[in-house]
Amino acid sequence: MNKNFIMLAQNSKYNYVEQACVCAMSIHSTIDNANVSLITNDKVPEKYLDLFDNIIPIPWGDLAEKHEWKIHNRWKILHVLPYDDAIVLDTDMLILDDISHWFEFLKKYPIFFTSRVKTYRNEWVENDFYRKKFTKHNLPNLYTGLHYITKDPFAFEFYSVLDKIIQNWKDFAGDIQKEASVDVAAALAASIIGCEESVTNSNVTYPTFVHMKPNIQGWKDISETWQNKVSAYFTNKNELWIGNHQQQGVFHYTEKDFIKEDIKKIYESSLGIL
Repeated sequence: MNKNFIMLAQNSKYNYVEQACVCAMSIHSTIDNANVSLITNDKVPEKYLDLFDNIIPIPWGDLAEKHEWKIHNRWKILHVLPYDDAIVLDTDMLILDDISHWFEFLKKYPIFFTSRVKTYRNEWVENDFYRKKFTKHNLPNLYTGLHYITKDPFAFEFYSVLDKIIQNWKDFAGDIQKEASVDVAAALAASIIGCEESVTNSNVTYPTFVHMKPNIQGWKDISETWQNKVSAYFTNKNELWIGNHQQQGVFHYTEKDFIKEDIKKIYESSLGIL
């Protein structure tokens, strides 16, 4: 069974390539014989090159060059995918357990999006604090930060609609949200095509991820950062604890300063990276 992963990273004021390297280390630390590819025009540190079996330049120019949110090239992922299928990940994620068994389920779909996420306490998120526009406009609750793609004609059709929405944001979504968002674009694409039931399943318990946006964690008061609310500890056995809860599966840390040198060093040591 192939276990393929792919990310797209474009550095801006944040070093997303470094995040992708840490994510790749987390994959190789937990999943045997995983394949990881990275799409980027930025330099990958030499010591991390072997983490990726493919480093692919962004094709057809940089459509995100003038945008702070580097999302305008995301639709290209499928077109340069070096595998028959893959899980697409945001770079600010850690894989903390072997999720190989997910692929058996995902192979039933040409394209699949996570639609339910969890708090660090392993509770399903019911709060729409960051998704009130999804609720207001009755949009499918899709998360593109973790989704599955195949080289199926339907997946290409979906990505084509996704491209049109992102590149013509004001026409498609100007009344919903000022700035382009891949999550909103994917939800709109599913609505336009009429394929929500074909691209997600809210009744399954996976694939999913722990989403560390602070105001969906069940805290009574609003916070700008989860790191100011609860402690985090990464062990020498590649275990992550948030408060007194050990994290499992896929962890979406969201806050760019979460990955410190100690976490990188632990991963590097476990993989023999010098």
